Amino acid sequence: MTYADRWLLPDGVEEILPAEAKPIEFLRRQLLDLYATWGYDLVIPPLLEYTDSLLIGLGRDVDLLTFKVTDQLTGRTLGIRADITPQIARIDAHSMAKKGANRLCYAGNVVHTRPKNPLATRTPMQVGLEFYGEAGLAADVEVISLLLESLRASGLPKLHLDLGHVGIYRALAACAKLDAAQEDEFFDLLQRKAVTEIRAWVAAKVTDPKCASLLLALPSLAGGVEILAKARELFASIPNAVAAVDQLQHVAELMAQRYPAAEFYFDLGELRGYHYLTGLVFAAFAPGFGNPIASGGRYDHIGEVFGRARPATGFALDICAISKLGFLATQSADAIAVVEDGDLRQWQAVQDLRKQGERVVYCLANELSARRELRLVGDKYQVVTL
Repeated sequence: MTYADRWLLPDGVEEILPAEAKPIEFLRRQLLDLYATWGYDLVIPPLLEYTDSLLIGLGRDVDLLTFKVTDQLTGRTLGIRADITPQIARIDAHSMAKKGANRLCYAGNVVHTRPKNPLATRTPMQVGLEFYGEAGLAADVEVISLLLESLRASGLPKLHLDLGHVGIYRALAACAKLDAAQEDEFFDLLQRKAVTEIRAWVAAKVTDPKCASLLLALPSLAGGVEILAKARELFASIPNAVAAVDQLQHVAELMAQRYPAAEFYFDLGELRGYHYLTGLVFAAFAPGFGNPIASGGRYDHIGEVFGRARPATGFALDICAISKLGFLATQSADAIAVVEDGDLRQWQAVQDLRKQGERVVYCLANELSARRELRLVGDKYQVVTL
C-alpha cells in the first residue's frame, strides 16, 4: 500500500463525519429516551464474545455475517457481533434473569463480513429493544407501536409497515407434510417470488391437492387489510393458520386506531427471519430506500439455548440507513466566537453560555469567522451578531 492509499477504508466500511454524526447521535439519544419513558432499561453488550453464545438462535445467516477471531487468552473462537439480539437474549436469560416481563433497549454498531445489499454499510448502527416474558399480543402491540413512534421521531414523512406471520407458513407446511429440507426449499422459492418454479415444485412435492392449492396461493396473499378476509376464507380448514390471521387482524385494527396516518401492507408469504421467528413479523420501509430500515418480530424460542426459554418480541432499527434518507438534518445555532482576554468575567460568561447549550469556541483574533461573538459591551460580556 502506498502513502497515497493509506487513507482508504475497506469496501463497505465508512466513517461518519460531523455533518452526519451530529443528527445520528441526536436521534440515538432521542430514541433511547423514548424507550425509557415506556419502561425499557438500557443495556450495553460487548462488541465481541464467544461464538458459542453469539451465533446461537438466529440461524446460519448471522453465522455467515460474523467475523471470527481467536481469543489469545483461551484459544476459543470469538465473534464480532453481527446482530445484538442474541446478546440481549443472553442478558435476559442469565445476567438479568427475573420473573415476569423484562424490557431492554440498546444502541451500538454491529459489523458484517459482507454488506446485506450492494448499497449497505458493513458497520451499521442498530438501535432497538426487546420485550421478554409476555406471550400475549399485548407485547407485540407495544413493540410495533414503539417502532412506529421511532419512525415518527426519525422525521420520516410517511409511516409504512409491512406485516406478516410465520405461523401461517408453518401451518401450511405441516398440512403438506413437508420435512425440514423441503421447508427450506420452498422458503427460498417463496422469498424470490419465483411463481413458475413454485408451481413446478408444488406439483412435484405435494400430493394433497388442498394443501398444494394453499401453498400456491401464498405468493398472491399480499395487499391491504382486505387480504386478511381472503386468507381467513382460504385457510378455514387449518385452525393454526386462521389463528395467525386473527392475530394480524387484531394488531391491524389497533394500529389503525393509534396511527391513522400510517400505511400498513400485509404479505402472508413474507418470511424474513423465518428460521428463528415464531409469530408476527414486521418491517419498516421508507421512500427512496429499497431495503427495510427496521425489522423485527416474535422469537419465543431463542432463550432455550441459554437454558431459559422465554416469550420474546422486539425490533432493531438501522440509524445509518435512516441518515442516508436525508430526514435527520437539524438546524443548529452558529458557534459563538470569543477571543481570550484573561478576564475572569469572560470565562464565567462562556461557561454560562455552554450550560445553556451554546457552542462557544475560543479563537485567535485572525481566525474569527463566526456570525456571533462574545464581546465586552460596557461592563458586561454579551453575544453580538456580526
